[in-house]
Amino acid sequence: MSGSAGAPTGTPAGAPAGAPAGAPDPFVSLRGVTKRFGSLTALADVDLDVHAGEVLALLGENGAGKTTLTKILYGLYQADEGQVTVAGRPAAFRSPADAIASGVGLVTQHFSLVPSLTVVENVVLGREGGAILDRAKLEASVLATAERYGLDVAPRARVRAMSVGAQQRVEILKALHRDCKLLILDEPTAVLTPQDSERLFETLEGLRAQGLAVIIITHKLREVMRVSQRVAVLRGGRVAGERRTADASEAELARLMIGRDAALVERRAVVGGVAEATQTVAETSSARAQGAPAQDQAPTASTALLEVRDLSLSDRRGVKLLDSVSFDLHPGELVGVAAVAGNGQSELVSILTGMTKPTAGQVRLGGRTVSGLPPKRLTQLGVGRIPEDRFEAVVGQLTVRENLALEHLDAFTTAGHLAGGKMAAEADRLIAEYQVKAKPTDLVRTLSGGNIQKIVLARTLSRDPRFVVAAQPTRGLDVGATAYVHQRLLEQRDRGAAVLLVSEDLDEVLRLSDRVLVMYGGRLVGDISADDVDVQRIGLLMAGEGALAAHG
Repeated sequence: MSGSAGAPTGTPAGAPAGAPAGAPDPFVSLRGVTKRFGSLTALADVDLDVHAGEVLALLGENGAGKTTLTKILYGLYQADEGQVTVAGRPAAFRSPADAIASGVGLVTQHFSLVPSLTVVENVVLGREGGAILDRAKLEASVLATAERYGLDVAPRARVRAMSVGAQQRVEILKALHRDCKLLILDEPTAVLTPQDSERLFETLEGLRAQGLAVIIITHKLREVMRVSQRVAVLRGGRVAGERRTADASEAELARLMIGRDAALVERRAVVGGVAEATQTVAETSSARAQGAPAQDQAPTASTALLEVRDLSLSDRRGVKLLDSVSFDLHPGELVGVAAVAGNGQSELVSILTGMTKPTAGQVRLGGRTVSGLPPKRLTQLGVGRIPEDRFEAVVGQLTVRENLALEHLDAFTTAGHLAGGKMAAEADRLIAEYQVKAKPTDLVRTLSGGNIQKIVLARTLSRDPRFVVAAQPTRGLDVGATAYVHQRLLEQRDRGAAVLLVSEDLDEVLRLSDRVLVMYGGRLVGDISADDVDVQRIGLLMAGEGALAAHG
């Protein structure tokens, strides 16, 4: 369902392209807004309108200017040139307090709530006079705001006892209770279950219907099509284009974002809550078409490359972080792990890559027990690791060439000395093959996140590992870099490696996975074939509702 139904046509004179025809003056207007940081121009001559009663999706690659624009609107930065008007009046916000007073609210994916306080206490926290106001009146006021905008919250509930989705509603309520007229949401679904995401979309539709202006910043093009009426794309600090959502396609928006066609991986589309096979758009390896095992030929236990049995991990207080996790992973299979943050998936990755020893249970690779072996030994045995934090996987003060050799220094060592020529030749090859936009002698700390991830991929995958663990491999990456990572992971699967993808992005898991494991509370609560995927069911499992669902 698209949120763009009924969008007006045409463009008012003097307004940016794509603005609604016949609409009243915009609530927020930017004209010629420019922001510099030394020699870097983060925003250049930006014109943008945001109207009451619309959801505007703001898209762009990392470094495109989205964050800078948001911080200007919220008073964290001030423009060097140009003008911002709010409700028709010039606005020069010097602080978030100025922005809030003018009706601007911001909700990020990292909530600013105090877990030990109640909903009401969090909503009024920091407001002048809040500490001396009558508690009953405060509660009534907060509840009235929640009811007005259809936000289901319990005023007296402690935030620490609430789900992530409920906490986000408290953040939205906090902004609305301060008479917010423009609500900015930065990657709002990054930590939500599918049910919570859909609930958020319904909330945004309700806010729009009541005349609020909403800006949503997201990398998820499907969300853009679902909830927005208009899309603005930033590239290189400039507005690359504006479109009415009803007139745009995901491919066109991706092209505007990166300036070229993006190989969007769409192995599966979700129709009616069930994943159905669709055409692959990305140019991936054709190994399957050339004789790789068919997906309908279910592997047997005896063919498993990775065997995880009753894996458990407890902290120093005896609290179980992993509880009797068991599953198999087969050659030529990409298995995704779906879970909300903090449900044991990070601990699972840590054990599988040798960073942590399990409290109990066993991990076997190719029939050999490997649980408890150190990372270097696991690498030698064919385990490839793409860590959750790409910046911790590299040494910023070393060059690209040196970082590409890390983890495999033995291959470049002769009689105790590094073979510089051999290392240089290998670096040149990998830079070309993995399209790293850098010179071998560049310091890694000077590179973008996408190029750093390409270095990690090159170093890991060039050794043709038997088993690849990819933890949050596209977190923080733009659509172009994300598509590239997806392509490389699929190539590994297609050449016969076993791939475990751990991601909090459910769309990513569903796009790539042949099978989905769902974790909650440190336990494996679902093991589902991609052919049987029900998104709503997965969402319930991620939220701790339902029993183990094993299919195929």
